[in-house]
Amino acid sequence: MASDIEIARAATLRPIAGIAAQIGLNASDIEPVGHHIAKVSAATLADLATRPAGKLVLVTAVNPTPAGEGKTTTTIGLADALGRIGRRAVIALREPSLGPVFGRKGGATGGGQAQVLPMEKINLHFTGDFHAITAAHNLLAAMIDNAVHFGTPMPSGAPINPRTISWKRVMDMNDRALRQIVAGMGATNHPLRETGFDITVASEVMAILCLAADTADLHARLARIRVARDTAGKPVTAGDVGAAGAMAALLLDAIQPNLVQTIHGSAALIHGGPFANIAHGCNSVIATRAALALGEFAVTEAGFGADLGAEKFAHIKCRQAGLAPAVAVIVATVRALKYHGGMALADLGQPDGAALDRGLAVLARHVENMHSLGLPVAVAINAFASDTAAEQAQVLAHCQALGVAAHLCRHWADGPAGAEDLARSVAALADANADPHARFTPLYANGTDVMDALTRVATGIHRAGSVTLSAAAARQLAALRAEGLATLPVCIAKTPYSFTADENVRGAVCGHDLPIRELRLAAGAGFIVALAGDIATMPGLPRQPSALGIGVDTEGRISGLS
Repeated sequence: MASDIEIARAATLRPIAGIAAQIGLNASDIEPVGHHIAKVSAATLADLATRPAGKLVLVTAVNPTPAGEGKTTTTIGLADALGRIGRRAVIALREPSLGPVFGRKGGATGGGQAQVLPMEKINLHFTGDFHAITAAHNLLAAMIDNAVHFGTPMPSGAPINPRTISWKRVMDMNDRALRQIVAGMGATNHPLRETGFDITVASEVMAILCLAADTADLHARLARIRVARDTAGKPVTAGDVGAAGAMAALLLDAIQPNLVQTIHGSAALIHGGPFANIAHGCNSVIATRAALALGEFAVTEAGFGADLGAEKFAHIKCRQAGLAPAVAVIVATVRALKYHGGMALADLGQPDGAALDRGLAVLARHVENMHSLGLPVAVAINAFASDTAAEQAQVLAHCQALGVAAHLCRHWADGPAGAEDLARSVAALADANADPHARFTPLYANGTDVMDALTRVATGIHRAGSVTLSAAAARQLAALRAEGLATLPVCIAKTPYSFTADENVRGAVCGHDLPIRELRLAAGAGFIVALAGDIATMPGLPRQPSALGIGVDTEGRISGLS
């Protein structure tokens, strides 16, 4: 069987101007980056904002296995299949992070006959957006330390208290050794302090770029980033240290979405990439709005399972951008359901109807959760070669009993034809949902106290019985309330592999406790991050990282990417 990279290399790429033309963009609307990638121009984005919007289709999933269940692949296959049945769809995806590319999960460009191209470039440096975000983030860190070095007075007249600096540095790579470091060693007139690195996709700058409406909003959000307190106890922001303008300048190109194509010629806007287990897990608002203006459907995804990605899509991205999905597609696999039914990862290729039956409760939970948000649901059963016909029939029968449309999808092997039935169901559900905004019902309203919001999500989505704050989180909550900032939406950072905060607890469990160890204010992004359990904002590499299998041959061709 050919690998993803071999299939991608065999595809015939069209000039990017032709891809732009098929969604109504002229040569002057794009800024080519080579032959097959382009940035959408700032002037065109402003024009698109005035056009009527199509319907928004959200692709989400059950809790995955560590290898993933093909959510991006299904997003791409669905959009290709919508085109096949005569409905124009534009894809809106996140950009891959180098952390998972070289770590456990691999790339994020789909697979088989459902890929976005050129996959090697997209999975690696692409157009440099992540490098720009990394540079902007670290520029702020350098300017904070510079202000400390010179004792620069902040707006209150007092200098920064170095003990209160909360702004770490970032890099787009998994490196657990950098989680905690000491800065200032050997420096003259600079205090030693403990700090660390996060991964770039956990940076608030990444979240800001993905939630900003335009360049002016980007600048304003950057200026609001909280970084420390001064010696008088007053908050210090990126604007206070004078960094916001230079950060915005570094991000001027990065804020423009990237236009690429699928193997089968569908247009895809790939832009931004906050992690879903740490951040809010959605591509940029700018790219999503552009896709809505350019297509009858904008097909997008939210990271990991619906309990993380779709929940944050609803309560953070949709709330801030005024969006409402017309349909939610839940991607499920036989192997993931067996995994949540108790099977060992190494045994998932073996048939086990009893384990599958237990795991089907997880799929039912996600369907219920999407219905609780007012979203019509279709289920995509992403077929794997290890599935048996009996197992696939068991999942289909379960979905029929739930009263939801479900389709066996073979887009990895068969391209658009393999997801045509799914496309017809999605189009019918979207057509029937005449007013998605009226039907869409988030679990908590704007202005809800963060503790109430946490409890509603934990009990309503994760089916927890309680939420417990650590002593540190309780102090942070009191400080947020005292400053009138405790009513921002909550972004729960937790393991994606379980409804609980423990990745080893599988299945549709109920009544557990959700332990919150820390509450972090992301004032520029406009939410509060609640860190649950032992989730890390700088991941580590696994024992056998994907990087071990990646190389370059004598003709300069990359191998091992998937």
